[in-house]
Amino acid sequence: MKKTVFIGSVMSSKIALETIIDSGVCVNLVCGLDENYSKNVSDYYPIHEIAVENNIPFVKFRKVDDMETWKAIQLVNPDFIFVIGLSQIIPKSILNLANEYAIGFHPTPLPKFRGRAAIPWQILLGVSESKVSLFKLDEGVDSGDIIFQYPYKIDKDDYALDVYEKVCNAMRIALYNCLTNIYNDTVNFIKQDEDEATYLLARRPEDGKINWHWSGEEIYTLIRATSKPYPGAFAYYKGKKVIFWKANLERNNKYIGIPGQIAKINNNGDLGIVTKGSLLVVTEYTTECTNDNFSIGRKFE
Repeated sequence: MKKTVFIGSVMSSKIALETIIDSGVCVNLVCGLDENYSKNVSDYYPIHEIAVENNIPFVKFRKVDDMETWKAIQLVNPDFIFVIGLSQIIPKSILNLANEYAIGFHPTPLPKFRGRAAIPWQILLGVSESKVSLFKLDEGVDSGDIIFQYPYKIDKDDYALDVYEKVCNAMRIALYNCLTNIYNDTVNFIKQDEDEATYLLARRPEDGKINWHWSGEEIYTLIRATSKPYPGAFAYYKGKKVIFWKANLERNNKYIGIPGQIAKINNNGDLGIVTKGSLLVVTEYTTECTNDNFSIGRKFE
């Protein structure tokens, strides 16, 4: 029986690992990010818990290329290494431990949109038709031969979590469709066309700051793209940070004000904020303020 190692750190890792186990694949070792080093991982999941539930040996790491993790994988002598849901770069020293090859995952139709923050970027770019990609890992950035792709849609009012769920569902289907071919050595690999490759650059929490000179639609899109499980779109009110998780746009023929100015506060706490061409109604938010005393007419910065 062929031996398998699984490496991951987030919710998509959990779903992928469970799918692989449910498919009858014998997973010999699980390598998961140590929870003590997960502070900056937006959708962290302790996948060693899945290993415990299924009596699979596991190791926890801070850096995937540490000596303990390398030795544990070497002892397994794996045929395949799955790396799903890990932002760290897998070094050649680990890739070479797979007797067959290592399998990676990306939530875009490779070679398009290689790189970082694929879900937020696709929402920001207005992408409506996308695909998940399973591919052979190499030393490049999402550049290995394609194993399998499966489509999913992004609706115009989807939030990041909605898209994340669609990605995970598409990934699950993709795995079910290609695992047999992987383990039977019947994959029809498709080489990526480098001329078609595009790259998504990293996004940082500070990139979620709202610019009130943007249109209401642009601000609404930023809120959707950076909402949970990501750090969120934000602005400042009386010097305190307010994170906007959910909102909607309304036509504004009633309130005249400066973009970013609070036009109304509903009884349920929803905030109506003036933007260019519309009213942004914020329905879910968190704030550093101790008592959320927003004032009509006061402006967000």
